[in-house]
Amino acid sequence: MSDLRTPTSITLPSHPQNVSQVEPFVHTLAERYHLSPDMHGNILVSLTEAVTNAILHGNCGNSDKYVSISSHRDKKALSIRVSDEGPGFDPCGVPDPTCSERLEECGGRGIFLMRHLSDECRFSHGGSTVEMRFKLG
Repeated sequence: MSDLRTPTSITLPSHPQNVSQVEPFVHTLAERYHLSPDMHGNILVSLTEAVTNAILHGNCGNSDKYVSISSHRDKKALSIRVSDEGPGFDPCGVPDPTCSERLEECGGRGIFLMRHLSDECRFSHGGSTVEMRFKLG
């Protein structure tokens, strides 16, 4: 059995096709920590959105930059952190995609999903890092 405090991490070059690495990463976490199907799905969607945003918006698809994903489990929660090498952004400046005047516009849905599918979603390092926590049990 693995140590609950053992972090799991990967670093990906900023190529859009590398988003495909999220699913096997989440599958490994789900097996390691015996996650429920619902939690597995919530993490998969949230992490896919975070990595897509990091590659496309944070690093602007620059293949010389990387996206780092790390996870850490404690007794109460699984935390997943995504960091990019971009300049960051103000998450408070992203408009609510559920407002009636924004329903047909693009933008902001990924952050909305991350915030609603995780139990806690925090941005740091000027917006170039997001940490999502998922409560266990």
